[in-house]
Amino acid sequence: MEITPLEMTPVKMSAHSHLGESRQVDEPIKTFGEVLIDAVKKTNELQLESDKLNAALAAGRVEDISQVVVAAQKAEIAVQLALQLRNRATSAYQEIMRMQV
Repeated sequence: MEITPLEMTPVKMSAHSHLGESRQVDEPIKTFGEVLIDAVKKTNELQLESDKLNAALAAGRVEDISQVVVAAQKAEIAVQLALQLRNRATSAYQEIMRMQV
């Protein structure tokens, strides 16, 4: 028995202006997997930037320490968000597995 994945129909929002300035914008629609991969890549970039600034601070090449602190906080918040998303997704999966069929 073949199990097919769920297919979500992309929702397009559009509005028409009575003034005539409406235009159709055809942006490619990202899948959930693509959005998730982009978020993980951005989190990784923030972490690498924070590590680079910390190394520069240790070497004495940073004049403004606030840049290092801000980069570290951005990376920490991004990692915490990723962890919370993972925890919520795991919790939702476990809840689905507990459902009676």
